[in-house]
Amino acid sequence: MVEVPESLSIGQVAERSGLSVHALRFYEQEGLFVNAVRRGPGGRRVYGQDDVDWLTVCIILRASGMPLTVLRRYTDLVREGADNAEERLALMREHQERVTVQIGRLTESLDLIRFKVGVYEDLVGQGDAAVQHCHGPSLSPDETSRANT
Repeated sequence: MVEVPESLSIGQVAERSGLSVHALRFYEQEGLFVNAVRRGPGGRRVYGQDDVDWLTVCIILRASGMPLTVLRRYTDLVREGADNAEERLALMREHQERVTVQIGRLTESLDLIRFKVGVYEDLVGQGDAAVQHCHGPSLSPDETSRANT
């Protein structure tokens, strides 16, 4: 992970993480930091390397579709200590399965999109302005409903 100075302001963490200041406050309010966010002079939030590293984990898990409730539970487990490693493992395995299914669906979508790009590249390459009725490879009813949305 990227090395940062010992103390960062909320604005600096927002800039480095890509999250808004509002989102960082929300993460704190929702208990999504493992350690309590420290306060400096004047009550301003002060973040350290551990906070930035943990925030990176949270951002990746959220980007992968982990619901806030699950992320909050995971954070609570981490905060409690190593005695709950089995529960953390179960939580991560469940999320891994959801992400694997999501990747499968995205791969199917990408295959269809690549097919359609090929069809239109052929049409453009032929200089043919006529629209051909070509929906793609045969799809199962379930795949058809997803493709039509």
